[in-house]
Formats: sequence, structure tokens, C-alpha cells
Amino acid sequence: MSTKSLKIGITGISGRLGSLVAATLHRSHEVVGIDRRPANRVPEDILVHCIDIRRKRCEAVFRKEKFDIVIHLNVLHSPRAKSRDKYSTNIGGTSRVMAHCAKYGVKKLIFLSSANVYGPRPDNTQFLTEDAPLLGSEQFSELRALVGADMLAQSFFWKYPSVETVILRPVHILGEVRNAPSNYLRLPQPWRVTGYDPMLQVIHEADVARAIELALKSGITGIFNIAGCTPCPLSRLLELAECEPRSMPMPVLSLALSRMWKMRLTTFPAQELDHLRFVCMVDDSLAKAALGFTPEHDLIETLAHLRLTKLLDDA
Repeated sequence: MSTKSLKIGITGISGRLGSLVAATLHRSHEVVGIDRRPANRVPEDILVHCIDIRRKRCEAVFRKEKFDIVIHLNVLHSPRAKSRDKYSTNIGGTSRVMAHCAKYGVKKLIFLSSANVYGPRPDNTQFLTEDAPLLGSEQFSELRALVGADMLAQSFFWKYPSVETVILRPVHILGEVRNAPSNYLRLPQPWRVTGYDPMLQVIHEADVARAIELALKSGITGIFNIAGCTPCPLSRLLELAECEPRSMPMPVLSLALSRMWKMRLTTFPAQELDHLRFVCMVDDSLAKAALGFTPEHDLIETLAHLRLTKLLDDA
């Protein structure tokens, strides 16, 4: 399977990361998007089908477009989303996309998961490999649907060997994306848990798009941790993000966040505090060896990019 002039379908193309991946790939390939949201950020020459992946009409798109590769980004991460919506999108929607791939001869499926599926824990080894158990939902039930989607992709890998299945698990993505790590580091006075300064891994959003591009290569299959910048303490990240953190004891901060969450005064549930206490770093040696992936943006560049997106938001 050549990587030239492929027809690539991208689910969730209207999101910030989806539009970035689309802009990266459409210079060399024919890109078609599927998303129920308006595609206001993608290049104008990209055809986007405004369809929910859970609906029957989505199958007609697969039948008509005859994709060579499908990149599945349509996974719901929002902690505010209802559990049934997360299950319906992450499990039901992912299952339908995979069924369409198997039925209509898609040669490769790339599923973007997250290193969060491993979960931050006090007993984690320093660097987790791809065969580490997925314990992210053990303390944070809101991750259950994401862990389920990752396991669904693993099952698809074994059930349909004719489809080259790639599962990417990037560390905390920073940039224009609206995810918890980027939102946290955009705060002028983010909170910290007194007595904790865990080592963290972050990655520039453009490096995630590049990892997806490298995964297009024929013969690449399997699960790959995608680590970005050199690991650093939380305190260093906050310094580079030009934040003025506030430190609170865990019981006080957990209670405060729980109350603020109920009053809709924060987008961070108290369970997210484990990321500010415990390590969840990954070993990316497989990605380096098989994909040839090394990040192009270091920690300074990644945090500078995040600060720029913050300034643009404030403007």
C-alpha cells in the first residue's frame, strides 16, 4: 500500500486536532471528513460529510468514498458530557466505524487513544509500556468509555487482520486544542496539590499530527505510545506557561473542586487531581523504532505555542 495519493477519511475532522491533521495530510492525499459539527476550520477544498458516525447514513459515506485509510478521531473526552453520550459515541460510534472499515475494504484504521488510559497511580513504574494494564477508569469513571474504545480497537486488531490497525496513545497534548492539560496551563493561577510535583510528559499538537502521518506507512500495525518533550516536573511546566500557581492541601482542594464542579464554576472534576500528584509517563521506544517518530518541538517551543494560543484567545 503506497502512501502517495491515498484517500483518507477522518472522523471528528471539525475539532481543532482534526482540522490540524486534515491540513497536514491534504497536501499529499485526498482527505474526506466526517463530523456532525460544522467544518469551519478545515481547508476549503476538503469535502466534509456533516453526519453523525452513529447514524446509518454514515455507512453510505464509506460505501461511496471507498477509503484507503480511516483516521478515527471522533472520541468524546468532555468530563461534562453525560455518561450515556460518552458510551454512545466512544463505544457505539467507534464500533460502527470499525464495522464499516471491515465491510468496505478499508486497508488501514488509525485510532487516536490517549496515554491517560493507563491512569496516574502511586504504584506506576517510571515509564509504562504498551502492554501495561489500562487502569485509567479505576479512580476516574469518566474515562471508562475511552478505555472501552481503546479495548474495542484492540479487539478489532485481532478480529480483522486484513485491516492494518494502529492505536496511538499520545501523552498530554498541548496547543490550540481544548483539552484538560491545555485548559489547565492557560489558567493564570492554576491550583497545585501541596507536597506534590510529579514528572509529566507533554506533546505539541503538531507532533501528534505528525505521528498520525507516520502511521500511514504500509505495514505499520499495533499499539504505540507517543511521548513528546523531555519529561519535566509540574513546577517547570507552570513556570514555562507563565502561571502563578496556588498550592492547597489535597482534602481542601478536592472539596473545593467538587463544590465548584456542581456549581459549574470549573471544567475540572476533582478526580483530575491525580494527574497533579502521581506519575503516568510512557515508554515510546516502539514508536521510535517502528514509526521513526521523534518529536520536532521541545518543551520550550511547546509551551511558547500554548502561550501564543492563549494570547490569541484573549485578543
